[in-house]
Amino acid sequence: MNNVKNTFSIKDLENLSGIKAHTIRIWEKRYNVFEPMRTDTNIRFYDIKALQKLLNITLLHDYGYKISKISTLSDEEIKEKVRGIVSQKSAKHHAISAFKLAMMNFDQKLFFETYDELLSEKSFNEVFFEVFIPLMQELGELWQSDTITPAHEHFISYLIKLKLLVQTEEVVKKPAIHTDKTFVLFLPLNEIHELGLMYLNYELNYRGYNTVYLGESVPVDNLTDVKKYFSNITFIGYITVEPTADEVNNYVYELQEATNNETNELWLIGRMTEHISKQKLNSTTKVFQSITDLLGQL
Repeated sequence: MNNVKNTFSIKDLENLSGIKAHTIRIWEKRYNVFEPMRTDTNIRFYDIKALQKLLNITLLHDYGYKISKISTLSDEEIKEKVRGIVSQKSAKHHAISAFKLAMMNFDQKLFFETYDELLSEKSFNEVFFEVFIPLMQELGELWQSDTITPAHEHFISYLIKLKLLVQTEEVVKKPAIHTDKTFVLFLPLNEIHELGLMYLNYELNYRGYNTVYLGESVPVDNLTDVKKYFSNITFIGYITVEPTADEVNNYVYELQEATNNETNELWLIGRMTEHISKQKLNSTTKVFQSITDLLGQL
């Protein structure tokens, strides 16, 4: 069975563009901006070209172009105006749309071109916070609504990881400025959502801290082993999916038993931390709502 999506329902277009299905239908009927294909039972569906055109139209619309004006433009004129906006104004919305298109088409070239364009105007930190974080949040919603497949998510996540690794390698080469403590970064057992943890590792090294990056699916007893090599450790655990809501408090208890002593701390971040009972936390454990909050603690 083919796991790659190349046709889309009107609901998919709504999810990917942020334009309501009702509005898309009006744009079709009144302005003929694109023409849907039809199933044998007369249900609309769209190809990748229609999605690309809708994302471009959405960008122009966001920047004040009226749909009546856009409808008079050829496809090439629409693309030309989009390129003009991108060269003059904030590239954020265009970049997110371009990355979505790269993902839907499995187009590495478009991903790298869009990334290079962004990096010519912004620092990597800005690109990650302004574009990659909102993009990944959107992708999570798109995956949950079956608009994209796991293959799409894995493809785009891998490319973002590549860029993170390149940037991290550069900062890891520099000698640490803050040598009084070591940050040990890990994901719980069976947790594979690594991008947030990788970015924290980059930021800590960028700011001159020592890190030990353990990555995904780390058993708790492995953390106990690390204590033999360093004193004054801050353990950072990123909990996105695992452990589940009904297991997370037992997991936190095990973590505290394994990691804490008079000089160590445990910092926790990620979606599942909202299910942690604050009464279960000891004085050396902190829970953070966002990467920004965590970095503000340094």
